[in-house]
Amino acid sequence: MPILSLYLSRILGNKILLKNGEILGKLKDIGVSTALTHPIAISMLVKTKSGVKEYKWENIKITKKFGQYELMCTNPVEAHNLKDILYLSKNVLDKQIIDVNGRKVVRVNDIRLALLDKGLFAIAVDIGIEGILRRLGFAKPLKKILKRFGKTISSKFILWEDIETITRSRENIMLSKTYHKLATLHPSDLADIIEDLDLKAGIDIFSSLEHGRAADVLEEMETDTQRSILNELPVSKAADILEEMPADEVADILDDLNEEKVEELLNEMENNASLEVRELMEYPEYAVGSLMTTDFVAFENTLSVEEAIRELRLLKPDEDIIYYIYIVDESNRLLGAVTLRDLVISEPNTPLNEIMNKDIIYARDMDSIKSLIKTVTKYNLVAIPVVDEDMKLLGTVLINDIIYELMRSGKTFARR
Repeated sequence: MPILSLYLSRILGNKILLKNGEILGKLKDIGVSTALTHPIAISMLVKTKSGVKEYKWENIKITKKFGQYELMCTNPVEAHNLKDILYLSKNVLDKQIIDVNGRKVVRVNDIRLALLDKGLFAIAVDIGIEGILRRLGFAKPLKKILKRFGKTISSKFILWEDIETITRSRENIMLSKTYHKLATLHPSDLADIIEDLDLKAGIDIFSSLEHGRAADVLEEMETDTQRSILNELPVSKAADILEEMPADEVADILDDLNEEKVEELLNEMENNASLEVRELMEYPEYAVGSLMTTDFVAFENTLSVEEAIRELRLLKPDEDIIYYIYIVDESNRLLGAVTLRDLVISEPNTPLNEIMNKDIIYARDMDSIKSLIKTVTKYNLVAIPVVDEDMKLLGTVLINDIIYELMRSGKTFARR
């Protein structure tokens, strides 16, 4: 049997004939199995004289006569209690889907089917303008007109395996049960996808992520989306995700929530994490302290190079917080800094206080962000430590935080 390729829109609403020539009804929908990688038709919804009934997709023959598709069912068998089923018209057509390779949300305008010896399979979705025109009945006549001028209507398809393909409660977004494809996307791409979806669908995807991954995605979202998601998530889950984020990022996000919600979240978070965030939120918006992160690496000056490297291996710090390794005394007062290069080229037994740079540039937590920007620009710094009046190390400000602040606010200084 040759492969017959057709579109869902071309057979929906068509009459289904019985062997004796009588009409069973009109095709309303096709149900495909979601238990297989390539969804195969297992049922059909038929509008009969006595109402809509579901039949097994068995003994169905599709033939093309005079440019139209004819459906015949030689032995209709009603279907009951089917599991793992996706209705192509109800659950997929006109719905938003996630194009994983394209890293975006698109709309399904039609569905391409393939009739093989083993059955009818859904093989791709049509997201182009031709799909809409086809359903309106304009595709063929318009193609003929355009052909005279050497023009064509571009087709745009996404293969079934390149989309996320299980519906959420038969509503507006198709998702994978395992979300394994979404998990491979960069947090920024995933944040863009969630922002393009309706809130309920976005919450479904966001809730499926493990806490660390969700924290990375939340950081990449726009303020309005962050606020909406945190307001919709259960407080316990939202708090768990916030605990995975740097305290300064959490403080920035909570700034945009109402006070009641902020207190609710902070009270749910672990005490240490909550305390760090509260301290940062107390800084005025113009102060360096409002911009600093409390994630940094600091060692006491009595440690040796070998001991410091061993500690770094245990800490496994993120790459953006080890531009400099700060050296402090037993009271956590800032004494100097070393770089990774300093550690690598120094003898293992050398104390850190012998190789540290004592002429370190720093900022105080109550300095203005405006003055901080001047200092960072003047000395071409990628990070700058922040201390209090007693020179105790409180945190650090990274250059990317300053750039992000300026880009987001459009001002010389502001809290985001």
